[in-house]
Amino acid sequence: MSERVIYGINTVVKALERQPEQLLRVYLQDGIGGKRVGRLRDVLNRGRVSVERISDAELQRLTGTAKHQGVAAALASSGPLDDQQALALIAATKDPLILVLDSVEDPRNLGACLRTADAAGATLVVMGRSRGVDITPAVSKVASGAAEAQPVARVANLARFLKALQDLNVWIVGTDESGPVAVFDANLTGPLALVMGAEGKGLRRLTREHCDVLVHLPMKGVVESLNVSVAAGVCLYECLRQRR
Repeated sequence: MSERVIYGINTVVKALERQPEQLLRVYLQDGIGGKRVGRLRDVLNRGRVSVERISDAELQRLTGTAKHQGVAAALASSGPLDDQQALALIAATKDPLILVLDSVEDPRNLGACLRTADAAGATLVVMGRSRGVDITPAVSKVASGAAEAQPVARVANLARFLKALQDLNVWIVGTDESGPVAVFDANLTGPLALVMGAEGKGLRRLTREHCDVLVHLPMKGVVESLNVSVAAGVCLYECLRQRR
């Protein structure tokens, strides 16, 4: 079992509320204001997690940012699921909804994708093991609790994993501006994997070739594409709408 650091008041509060058994310790900045501590006091009093007071400089070193809001925590983490664990979870789930991220490199985009995936009820978020950003403290901050709640897998080979999903009768829907079908006209019910490409690059060739259908988001203005996290939000909520 490894440790990872999360930071920010909302992120730490949600971790204390949802997963208190995984919190190893909470770090508070020396001299932190009463209002900030007040938001943490109730959940800290209910739990048995140890609290350490450290300097602003130590918090910056721990979190990698000056925007830590005076609060951080060490979280026990078993790490992401591997290929076999991910496939077992999907096989055991009725009509799974999987978000596949192909080489997403911006921590803020990954955090926003995790937050939306959690909100939309995604079964799993899948990323390649050697491509894309890890779940860093910055990702957890943007995800606002979702990075600790949303199941995530890092797989050895994304194209091979998509083929394994097809063997489980999961329909693979890739997003691409040249896709012949608008996302709102595609059938997004049943076992489904929604595949989103990297910022500015889109889907890699092998990833695209393993999709059953390519869909696009209609663009009515002068911009040619949306930020990957915004596009993921639109597509995931269209999945949710159809599945209702």
